[in-house]
Amino acid sequence: MRHAAEPYVPARWAVAAVLTTCLLASAACGGSSKADQRHLPPPNSPATATSTTTAPPPPPELPRGGRAVFPAYRLVGFAGAPASPALGRLGVGSLEARVREIERRAKPYAGNRRVQPVMELIATVVQGSPGADGKYRYRQPDRVVKEYLTVARRHRAILLLGIQPGRAKFLDEVKHYEKWLREPDVGLALDPEWAMGPGQVPMRVFGHTTGPELNGVTAWVAALVARNDLPEKVVVFHQLAARIVRQEAAIKPRKGIALVKSVDGIGSRAMKEETWRNLTAALPKGVHPGFKLFFQEDAKIGALMTPAQVLALKPLPEYVLYE
Repeated sequence: MRHAAEPYVPARWAVAAVLTTCLLASAACGGSSKADQRHLPPPNSPATATSTTTAPPPPPELPRGGRAVFPAYRLVGFAGAPASPALGRLGVGSLEARVREIERRAKPYAGNRRVQPVMELIATVVQGSPGADGKYRYRQPDRVVKEYLTVARRHRAILLLGIQPGRAKFLDEVKHYEKWLREPDVGLALDPEWAMGPGQVPMRVFGHTTGPELNGVTAWVAALVARNDLPEKVVVFHQLAARIVRQEAAIKPRKGIALVKSVDGIGSRAMKEETWRNLTAALPKGVHPGFKLFFQEDAKIGALMTPAQVLALKPLPEYVLYE
């Protein structure tokens, strides 16, 4: 119902009034006439199309942020292989339980750094028999690497693929895992104690590697990092005695590689500290110190070293590994 105070306007007049108002507003605001519109480009021409640019995705980072491993983080981890307690703590019970244990054990090691959990899966496992190819080693199948990486990612941990090469070459074994190493949270742990020469048999003699051979591995990995714009990749080499890594002074630092020497001496606290002093006295430039503790072997000789005792070592370990 129309109210008395409301003047009646015929519908056709209302329409005309609206059109007049719109035209006046257009002119006042700089609107264009039909003549002006003749000079405007069609609506879908390149001149009027809105240019949209998609920003490239940010480069991948480490699991807990950043692109550089050191000095931001102290690495703390367990080593092992599936259902193989003899190979280390990471082969005891469920993976989830072990990673939660890593995180608990890692807390006292933080100091002035953030802790980065590490799962060191022994991916190439040395064997006492030659196998079909005579290489004295076994490679974990992809499903195992995938399982470990899945758990690592749930906990924002780094996965290291451990290499016990037998008679194979380190670089050949590393290349076998290339698709995994293209991931930003997967690195390497090389164990030259198990690198056999021609005619040598694992478990009968100690193996060894050389600085130049390690350089070959890190050069290949550094190129992989550069091609894929990856964050720094952790590469560890284990060493229990000086003779295990010959020509160590030849080791070169590489951009994109966080290279760690893990001192693996077994024994009492005094014995381990002596090995530590001997093997870290002349660290090559760019090599970061790491320290290994053995739950069973160390405990047979003395009490397992505490985090406070480990952190009292000079130089200060940047990677602490439990096996």
